[in-house]
Amino acid sequence: MGSGSQRRTIDRASGVRSPASGRAGWTGASGPRILVVDDAEGIRTYLASLLELRGYEVDTAEDGRSALALLEGGAAPDAVLLDIVMPGIDGIETLRRIREFDADLPVVMLSVVGRASAIVEAMQLGAADFLNKPFEEEELEQALSKVTGRGRLPASGEDKGSEKKPTALWLSPAMSKIRDVMEQISDTDVTVLIQGESGVGKEVVARAVHEYSTRCEAPFVKVNCAALPEDLLESELFGYEKGAFTGANSRKAGRFEIAHSGTIFLDEIGEMSPALQAKMLQVLQDAQFTRLGGNREVTVDVRVVCATNRPLLEMVEARTFREDLFFRLNVVSIEIPPLRERREEVSELCDTFLRRYGVHYHKPQRVLSHAAVRAFEGYDFPGNVRELENLIKRIVVLESEDSILNELELKQAGGGRRHMALRDLLEEIEETAGDVPLREVGRRAAQEAERELIERMLLRTSWNRKQAAKLLKVSYKTLLQKIRDCGLEAD
Repeated sequence: MGSGSQRRTIDRASGVRSPASGRAGWTGASGPRILVVDDAEGIRTYLASLLELRGYEVDTAEDGRSALALLEGGAAPDAVLLDIVMPGIDGIETLRRIREFDADLPVVMLSVVGRASAIVEAMQLGAADFLNKPFEEEELEQALSKVTGRGRLPASGEDKGSEKKPTALWLSPAMSKIRDVMEQISDTDVTVLIQGESGVGKEVVARAVHEYSTRCEAPFVKVNCAALPEDLLESELFGYEKGAFTGANSRKAGRFEIAHSGTIFLDEIGEMSPALQAKMLQVLQDAQFTRLGGNREVTVDVRVVCATNRPLLEMVEARTFREDLFFRLNVVSIEIPPLRERREEVSELCDTFLRRYGVHYHKPQRVLSHAAVRAFEGYDFPGNVRELENLIKRIVVLESEDSILNELELKQAGGGRRHMALRDLLEEIEETAGDVPLREVGRRAAQEAERELIERMLLRTSWNRKQAAKLLKVSYKTLLQKIRDCGLEAD
């Protein structure tokens, strides 16, 4: 936390404001002031520490009544982070009362998945944005930057709050080119298709597309198409009418309605069923759809950004993805290279994750040892940025690099052993002057190649066997058998 940072809290029982963390006084603020309102003490503390680390001034309140008392007592935050579900006066009622005496104060609602109706009501009451719990820190930073005017994505070579320090994700030439594309399409509403391996940062780029666009003041709504079965995904996207099915006791707005005037991000679009693909095509063509169980057309104004790690062109040829939908989505295509082709970013990403998870887990800030730096520099990161993030997270939590260094050494040694096995096979053929039949040579070489590919896919998917089976185009049962045959084990 900066030397000028101060945090204020208000106690619900006494109604007396008091400085937190041993600080005194209410003056000296150097950055935008944020009021965090959440009944969970752990969330309040975490958000306050995170925001202060990023240069914000922070007030906290444990419920709606305390927040209103703080505001009515003269506090003047630049924005409010307001939880929807709280005891007593909930977030919606708190927002309604805030609007009675301050119509312009930006309020960002904190919601849980499944409370779409509450979000719609909050937006109607003038909420500036909303975040679904759990949210990424980048989502929080972007939402607050938008409502406080602290700045959108930094220009090339700049970081938030700095004019010199480059942003980690945009350091490599490949990512700089992607930034240039986003700037070129910033004043258009064209559909964007983002492709790349799992874990390369497709969602980060999708959010950047939104932040660069003229819709940056409107909601950014994410839907993971692989996380829900077909029937639930349809109701999540398009909503449903009361009585549409058992348990549908009231109308529910879909994600397209919530994203009205903003951007909807459809992650893992390649997992969408053919039936939903047809309905998606209608939305893209006509900007209209019907809720599940309804017959009235709903019109929306939404910018669509999609992402996938699957080869959509091959899926089109295999007739598992609609060709007309593919061409509707593929207006602007962004291909994100894997981290092994963007090594310029590794060092800065490590520093970013060390700071982030040091704050998150209340651990002392640390830097990587020379041994760890060398190990990361020589590693290909088949799981890309996500794998790097998880490795750093473990270093922070365990407060030790030993297990990570041993793991990377074993992985690299495993790759060396596979190359050695193939080399030994070739030497055996030469020494025996052709005694090894060609069929046996082919079988053993294919087995080594198959083992290498399976292990790479498992690492890329963080050992999600179901997803790896899809990428390898084999059945789940077949993949399990091959994992056993190859002697592969999860770390």
